[in-house]
Amino acid sequence: MKIAVASGKGGTGKTIVATNLAVTLTRHGQSVAYLDCDVEEPNGHLFLKPRIRTEGPVVWLLPQVDAERCAMCGVCARFCHFNAIVCLGERVLVFGDLCHACGGCALMCPNKAISEVPHRTGTVRTGERDELGFVEGLLNVGDPSAPPVIRVVKQAAPEADWTLLDAPPGTGCPVVETLRGCDYVLLVTEPTPFGLHDLKLAVDLIRALELPCGVVINRVGAPFRELDEFLETSGIEVLARLPDDRAVAEAYARGELICDVVPGWRAEMDKLAQRLSSPACVMTS
Repeated sequence: MKIAVASGKGGTGKTIVATNLAVTLTRHGQSVAYLDCDVEEPNGHLFLKPRIRTEGPVVWLLPQVDAERCAMCGVCARFCHFNAIVCLGERVLVFGDLCHACGGCALMCPNKAISEVPHRTGTVRTGERDELGFVEGLLNVGDPSAPPVIRVVKQAAPEADWTLLDAPPGTGCPVVETLRGCDYVLLVTEPTPFGLHDLKLAVDLIRALELPCGVVINRVGAPFRELDEFLETSGIEVLARLPDDRAVAEAYARGELICDVVPGWRAEMDKLAQRLSSPACVMTS
């Protein structure tokens, strides 16, 4: 099972749920691979405290134009859907920040004037914590494109009964790259108007990708009827309701696993693990 733990907005408790669920599944005798795909600000290691075994660069290829061989035909520019390469007058401009490193411009160039040069865009680290495999990606400061790093993180995942992908917040390209190839999406939301607004965006994305999903509602306090009504009318199952508790924030600030130090959380994580293990769960869209 490959499960992405995602959220429409940041700050909902996505990493808390992902890390505590990962450890809970290992305590149920399952092997787990935890992938931190939030490569702009990975923080799963603060709670899992893995033993890091390997660290390596993430390198992708960017186009480089040989002006002497270029005939200014414009084939490369017409091919690129991201406007990363443009013909202007007697010059060809390459915008590396827009490039997706697909290599198409080099393949399409009739004069073979485009070569590809390596560019380091991030770092991937792997390790483990007992029966828990750990992979983390970190995008270089100033680099705008997270998907290449996320792809390498996913490629580095060890074989396991469960693969939990801690997704970036939002609904952009990094999230789409994380969800690609997953079996199920666990959405973590909060009972606030902002939480509901961004949850709706995330649900629209997941349905466009035709993936089944369920919801964990974090920081539950006073009833928020609009959220329950949306989930009921959308046919989305609530897999857990986690109470609003100051002790959770304190444990988070100390970098502790909530299920180990806050009463009741281990039981909630056990229930969530059992719900996700149910065949009926992953068949619900």
